[in-house]
Amino acid sequence: MMDELFEAARGAMARAHAPYSHFPVGAAIRDEAGRIHAGANIEVVSFPEGWCAETTAIGHMVMAGGTRIAEIAVIAEKMALCTPCGGCRQRIAEFADAGTRIHLCDETGVKLTMTIGELLPRAFESEGFD
Repeated sequence: MMDELFEAARGAMARAHAPYSHFPVGAAIRDEAGRIHAGANIEVVSFPEGWCAETTAIGHMVMAGGTRIAEIAVIAEKMALCTPCGGCRQRIAEFADAGTRIHLCDETGVKLTMTIGELLPRAFESEGFD
C-alpha cells in the first residue's frame, strides 16, 4: 500500500509548477477512508505566495470529503528525504494525530517514515477554542 502512495506522490511531482525555485515536490495523502489525494507545489510570480505540495494534497482531500490524514508521502526531485516545511507540518497536524505517519521518499521509494509528532512536537492545537 505504501507503493501506491509513493507512486501517487511521484506522479504529482511530475506535474509541479515550479518555474521560480525549480524545486518540484509531490505529496500524496491516504485519508481515513483509504482514498488517495495527491498534490504538487504550485508557484506564482509573487514568490513565495504559491502552494506547497502537501497543502495542495490536503485541499484535494478536503474537497473530496476527507477529514483525516491516515498517512502521507512526500517526494522532491532535487532532495531525497525532503520533509514538509513548518507551515505544512502545522497544516498536516490539523488533519492528523501525533502518530500519523509521514513517509519521506527518494526517486526509488519510501526511505524513512516518521510521525507528525516527531516532525512537529508540541504542535499548536485548537483545544480551548471550541
